[in-house]
Amino acid sequence: MAVDFFYPEYEIVRDPNRCIGCRVCERQCANQVHACDEATQKMYCDDSKCVNCHRCVSMCPTRALKIVKSGNTFKTNSNWTSDYMKEIYRQANSGGVLLSSMGNPAEFPVYWDKILINASQVTNPSIDPLREPMETRTFLGKKPDHIERDSEGRLLTKMEPNLELALPVLFGGMSYGAISYNAHASLAQAAKAMGTFYNTGEGGLHKDFYQYGPNTIVQVASGRFGVYKDYLNAGAAIEIKIGQGAKPGIGGHLPGLKIVGDISQTRMIPQGTDAISPAPHHDIYSIEDLHQLVYSLKEATDYQKPIIVKIAAVHNVAAIASGVARSGADIIAIDGFRGGTGAAPTRIRDNVGIPIELALASVDQRLREEGIRGNISIICGGSIRNSTDVVKAIALGADAVYIATAALLALGCHLCRSCHTGNCNWGIATQKPELVKRLNPEIGTQRLINLLQAWEHEITEIMGGMGINSIEALRGNRLMLRGIGLTEKELEILGIKHAGE
Repeated sequence: MAVDFFYPEYEIVRDPNRCIGCRVCERQCANQVHACDEATQKMYCDDSKCVNCHRCVSMCPTRALKIVKSGNTFKTNSNWTSDYMKEIYRQANSGGVLLSSMGNPAEFPVYWDKILINASQVTNPSIDPLREPMETRTFLGKKPDHIERDSEGRLLTKMEPNLELALPVLFGGMSYGAISYNAHASLAQAAKAMGTFYNTGEGGLHKDFYQYGPNTIVQVASGRFGVYKDYLNAGAAIEIKIGQGAKPGIGGHLPGLKIVGDISQTRMIPQGTDAISPAPHHDIYSIEDLHQLVYSLKEATDYQKPIIVKIAAVHNVAAIASGVARSGADIIAIDGFRGGTGAAPTRIRDNVGIPIELALASVDQRLREEGIRGNISIICGGSIRNSTDVVKAIALGADAVYIATAALLALGCHLCRSCHTGNCNWGIATQKPELVKRLNPEIGTQRLINLLQAWEHEITEIMGGMGINSIEALRGNRLMLRGIGLTEKELEILGIKHAGE
C-alpha cells in the first residue's frame, strides 16, 4: 500500500446532539465529503475532500456542523513550512504544475492598510453629504486639453467617446466558462441597475446578454475567443487584455470539461476542447503593433467605443503605461499581484508582479511628468476590498476601480480557492447545472446592488469628511493621504507624506 503523506487540511466537527440525520449536508456537497451509513443511519465525513467552502455549515438546519483547521502539524521549520512540504509531496505524486485559484493569500504588505485618509477641520470644513450635493460620477476616456465654444455656447471641440459611471466602480473581467451563466447574469443586471459596467472576460458574450450591451465591456484576449464584429459592437467599450495580475507573462487555460453547450458556442470552439490562451498576442510585439490593433478595433466600431488596454502590475509598469498612453488607447487597466483568477500556476500567482498600490502611484506620476495624463484614464484592480480602498485608489491617481473577488463574495463565494475544480458549491465557478442553479440571478443581482449602494454611501461620507464633493477633486489628491509603517522609499513611490507631517 502506498504511503499517504497528506493529513486533511480541514476537519469537520459534527455535534451528535444536534444532527438529525436529514442528509442536507450530503446533498449540498459537490465534493462528496458527507455520506450516510445505511446500516446505522449515521452520518460520517471524508475530511480529505473538504475545501472549506462552508456550504454544509450554512445549509445545516440545526447548526450541527463546523469546519476547523486541522491540528495535525509538521515539525516547525521557518524555512520549510508545511505548505512548501505539502506542495513538494503533491508534485512528487503527480509530476505536474501546481494550480491555485483566487488571489495571492501570502502575507505580503497590504499598502491600503498602511495608508490613512485626512479629514477636514476648521479652515476647510467638512461637507454633509446628506444635505449637500456630492458628485460620484466619473468619465473614462481621453479628455481634451482645452474646450472651445462658439458665440452661442455650443461645443466646438470634438469629444472622444467616454464611459459614464454613476460610481467609480466596475465589475472586472470574469469569463463565461470560468464563472457560471447565473453569475454573469447577476453581474450584467447589477451593472445596468447601478449605471456602471461589467467585463465579459475573454470568454465572449452569451447571446442572452447582448441586451446589456450599454453596460458591457467586451474583452479581446490573446486567444480571441468569441471575437467577431457583432461582439465588438455589442459592448460600450473594448478591452485588450495583455496581462493579468494573478499570472503576469503567461496565458490562460480553461479545461475542456468546462467547454460545454453554450460555452462552446459563445467561445466559438468545439465542445470538450481546452481553451488555451497563448502568453502573447501574436500580433503584438511592440507598442507600434498595439497601436495598430487599437486602431483596427476603432475602425471596426466606427470610432464610437473607447479602447481599454489591460496590463499586469510589473516592475516597469510606469514605462509600459507611458507606451500604452501613446498607442491610441483611451483607458489603461492595471491589475495588481493580488488579483484573483479561476486558475493560475501557484508559483507565478504567489511570486510574480507587484502590489497595485505602488504600480498605480508610479503610473499616475509618470504620466503626469510626461504631460500625457489627460490622454488616458486609469482603472486599477487587484484586491479592492471595500469603499476605503476605492477612495485611497482614486486619491493615488485612479479614475475608477475594478472589483471581481469582492463581487463574487457578494454572490456567496467563501474563498475556498478551489475554482479550478469546477465543483463550486455556491453555483459561481462551475458549469454543472445542478450547482449553477444554486445561484439565483435575481437574488445575486440584488446583493450586488446592495453592495454598490453601501459603498456609494460610504464613499460620499468619506469624501464629505475630507471636504471634497466630487470624484474629480479626489483624483490624484495625495495630499489627503498619509502613510504609517512605511519606508522612505515606499512613501516616495506612493507620493504621500508620513503621518504627522
